[in-house]
Amino acid sequence: MTKKKKSRGRRDAVRVQSGVLRAARLSAIKSDILNNLRQHTLSIHGTASRHGISVRYIRQLFAADGTSFTDFVLDQRLVAVHLTLSDIRFADRTISAIAFEVWFGDVSEFSRAFQRRYGVTPSDVREAARLKSANRPTPLQPNSANECGCDGLN
Repeated sequence: MTKKKKSRGRRDAVRVQSGVLRAARLSAIKSDILNNLRQHTLSIHGTASRHGISVRYIRQLFAADGTSFTDFVLDQRLVAVHLTLSDIRFADRTISAIAFEVWFGDVSEFSRAFQRRYGVTPSDVREAARLKSANRPTPLQPNSANECGCDGLN
């Protein structure tokens, strides 16, 4: 093997290793964001500090992933609200209270972002969850195939 081929092989290995390290770093940062999503202090500066890296490097990692720190946080906060609205156990909480819990400071801004992301309003999601829950038979309700609620073996 020539010196040129060996050198190219080493460069390729370094590039692969660098890509793996960047992917691992981005994954760790995303996990950190998810763990701190409901903290009002969540910021790119705090995240950089916790990971011992620069804000610029975090921006580069997210850019290489086709997004930004801010867009990732916004998307994850919208996902958290959507999951909560879809869960009938949280039906007693107002939509604005749920939005504030994940640090949406402006309800109208939240509603617009939610509708852009999901194509429906937060109220639509809550209503769909309510209807789905209302149509689900409980263990004590007989189903239509067996009106008596027995298994047919008696």
